Amino acid sequence: MAHTVLVAYGSTYGSTAELAHTVGAVLDKAGLTADVRPAGEVRDLSPYDAVVLGGAVYAGRWQRDARRFARRHRRALSRRPLWLFSSGPLDSSASQRDLPPPPSVQRVARRLGARGQATFGGCLDERARGRVARMILQSGKGGDFRDFDAVSEWASGIAREIGSLLDTGD
Repeated sequence: MAHTVLVAYGSTYGSTAELAHTVGAVLDKAGLTADVRPAGEVRDLSPYDAVVLGGAVYAGRWQRDARRFARRHRRALSRRPLWLFSSGPLDSSASQRDLPPPPSVQRVARRLGARGQATFGGCLDERARGRVARMILQSGKGGDFRDFDAVSEWASGIAREIGSLLDTGD
């Protein structure tokens, strides 16, 4: 029986959504059924055996839809295997070492008993809108610092863990 995993994400400009779709593709390839959806669209977690929740980080905080999802579904999330990811550093730091999650994500991980967390580089390009995005781009920062190989490797570990957890009933 294929286990169904929700990969929910909060993304403003779409780069975190692309990371979530990479996670979903890896889970699918491992024999799981991944349902990749924007966090703001998910109403019910009952169809899912496990959850991966990701969000872009802006000024040290997770994107609004990811925060709201974690709050709205806290009871259901605490009863399922849960992994969290963040995207955001606009430099190569996430590829060079394990970065701790922002404090707000650490709190979510503790409260919900997340099994793991990862921070990946972010992406901000000239298509980004908004005052803060324009200021960042004008300061010479920005670019694409996502490491899709690292995302795939992390998701492969989740797939192995889900398989052993759910197949043994732990």
